[in-house]
Amino acid sequence: MIKAAGVAEVTDADFEAEVIGADLPVLVEFTADWCGPCRQLAPVLSDIAAEEGERLKVVQLDVDANPGTTIAYGVMAMPTLMVFRDGEPVKSMVGARPKRRLLAELADVL
Repeated sequence: MIKAAGVAEVTDADFEAEVIGADLPVLVEFTADWCGPCRQLAPVLSDIAAEEGERLKVVQLDVDANPGTTIAYGVMAMPTLMVFRDGEPVKSMVGARPKRRLLAELADVL
């Protein structure tokens, strides 16, 4: 998995505790080693995790190693970004995007 600095990895085993049970809104990147756009997104996610850590938790999930969660949320393309609030998915975006655009898209959930 392409690891974004400062971004925790979640798995099928701890998704419930780390994402569904989180106090803050959680941005989940569904990612894979073979995903080129995921590489482009890694520094963007690192920046957002550092800057918005008080208001937003940012995590990554490797789709190849965690098929249960990937299938449960109907993820078909990488990278898929999903925002969970109070245990429910409230926003979904597919594809890499620059930091400014991603922050604008996240404004209504922060």
